Amino acid sequence: MQLTQILTPLAALAMTMVLGLPVAAQTKPDDSLILEMHQAFRSNDKARLSSLLPQSRAHVLAPWAAFWELRARLDTASTTDIQEFLSRYAGTYQEDRLRLEWLKLLGKRRDWAAFAAEYPLYRMRDDKEVRCYALASQTQSPEVAAEFKRLWYAQKETDDGCNYAAEQLHTARKIDGLDLWRKARLAMEVSRPRAAQLAVEIEAKDVAGQVVLIQADPVKYLDKRIMAISTKRKELAVLALIRMAASNPDQAAQELQKRWGLLLSAEERNWTWGAIGKQAAFKLQDNASGYFAKVTRETDLNDDMLGWQARAALRQGHWKAVASAIDAMQDSVTDPTWVYWRARATLASNPTELQRNLALQSLRGIASIKGFYEQLALEDLGQNITLPAKPTALSSTEKASANAHPGLQRALYAINMGLRAEGNREWNYTTNLHNTGGMSDRELLAAADLACQRQVWDRCINTSERTKVAFDMDQRFPTPLRETVLRKTKAVDLDPAYVYGLIRQESRFVTDARSGVGAAGLMQVMPTTARWTAKKIGLAGFTVEQLNDHEVNVAIGTGYLKLVLDDFGGSLPMAAAAYNAGPSRPRNWRNGPVLEGAIWAENIPFLETRDYVKKVLSNTTNYAALLTGQAQSLKARLGSVGPKAAHALEAFPDLP
Repeated sequence: MQLTQILTPLAALAMTMVLGLPVAAQTKPDDSLILEMHQAFRSNDKARLSSLLPQSRAHVLAPWAAFWELRARLDTASTTDIQEFLSRYAGTYQEDRLRLEWLKLLGKRRDWAAFAAEYPLYRMRDDKEVRCYALASQTQSPEVAAEFKRLWYAQKETDDGCNYAAEQLHTARKIDGLDLWRKARLAMEVSRPRAAQLAVEIEAKDVAGQVVLIQADPVKYLDKRIMAISTKRKELAVLALIRMAASNPDQAAQELQKRWGLLLSAEERNWTWGAIGKQAAFKLQDNASGYFAKVTRETDLNDDMLGWQARAALRQGHWKAVASAIDAMQDSVTDPTWVYWRARATLASNPTELQRNLALQSLRGIASIKGFYEQLALEDLGQNITLPAKPTALSSTEKASANAHPGLQRALYAINMGLRAEGNREWNYTTNLHNTGGMSDRELLAAADLACQRQVWDRCINTSERTKVAFDMDQRFPTPLRETVLRKTKAVDLDPAYVYGLIRQESRFVTDARSGVGAAGLMQVMPTTARWTAKKIGLAGFTVEQLNDHEVNVAIGTGYLKLVLDDFGGSLPMAAAAYNAGPSRPRNWRNGPVLEGAIWAENIPFLETRDYVKKVLSNTTNYAALLTGQAQSLKARLGSVGPKAAHALEAFPDLP
């Protein structure tokens, strides 16, 4: 009999890892049972889950099987069943996850005695709805209102927990009518009328139904409401103007100036001008800064509006306005984006010696190779991007500890079985949430090393990125499939660092990654794009199913990226934006003044694409340092972006 046959499942798994066996060597015939239970859970087949549960007890993923079975019937389960599960799987992700679901159910039932008993045992503390339930019982705390508003305002849709907390805090006079109307404004701005209506109902139930009319046709609503104005009516007018601005900021500005400006309070006017300015900036209109200039008190705006005020000012080169907007933000001192631009604004405005030194000190405070603005800060301080010193090598004891960790074992086993979402959750919980503050740097490096050795690259990267001091370049910027990438990029004359930077952002090197819209594989290529590219590069006999083959995926992805890059005249930031959002959008985004690449990237209207471009270019710069061993410049890669020359034609007008 083999040694692993007489060990418990987790101990056997630990032994195979310590011996260096691949994860696949651990798979067992009853894995199909776990996969069947997972499918039954997804289809809410409670009877099937209950019948299969006894057979899963000895499996490595038994905690998942038991979680699925109990979670499916949680609303009818007895307290005894729940407590037995929590006791049996104490210390696991599944225990804490079931407690989270139980707390949500207790909150919905308003069973506050049971909620109060369980909440202190909940370790993850990362669920906003459960936190709102907890805050609802702390109405006497002076800090509760500020924390609640941060949570509530960040939600696009309002859940039961936060809506209940809003009611309780309003009754306790910890939040007032303006807080509720501001929530409604934020919801209306992102076209969430139900969330807006729920907020209005707490303050003014008699007019809450009008939110639906405003959402449907704000112009028509305002045309019928120019009459005796009450506080409620004014706030409803603000909602209508915000809704109007989302589609036509200029029309909303005319309406505000012509009919509503004198009727609204200063705060209402300022917020509305801020909303109009934001939408104009989002559309890259030259008059956005003019709308923001009508705000008489910038502290009446939220940080999101102020961010767009700063972006609009950057496009116009109005450094004083950039500084003013950033200074009015609540969280600017902790965000590298605004730390960087505030320092740049100072340095661009004929500073005194003291002001210059303070700006340089701010840049030194964020300067590193770990991110886009951190790298720009390094260059502004006269330094290039170079490889950091390697951390001290992991000891055999540190590696063995990671190899033997039950949570990491289960996570890798689940990922190997194809249960990637479950494996990722358990891995993240184990490394970041199981203990207050998460794992230490050395523990994170050991866990990342384990993931790297198993070629689970996304967990390797994400885990290593959590270290606070140590910086392991090989873990954070791995180069799997190196021969393939170097060969394919050489064939089309592409910088391999750029391709690696893009793959790292697209898929984290998960070869079977698939997005919600159908993009597939390492380079997340859309089927339509793949077919078009295959014809352009002469790849005969191509079928969409081949995108799961890394050789074909990299060939199609690099071929398309090269065509995109040529179409945009070699501009790396524009090509990255086109790869993410399609080529037509960056063709429009380039219109206007000629901008330094960083300012252009910061003004990309879509948050996802803005973040994507910055990360791809930052990744590229680090990969170039890693692949060449030479100092690198992010600014050189960003270049400048401006309108296409009048006589120039797109290289590929049919580029998908």
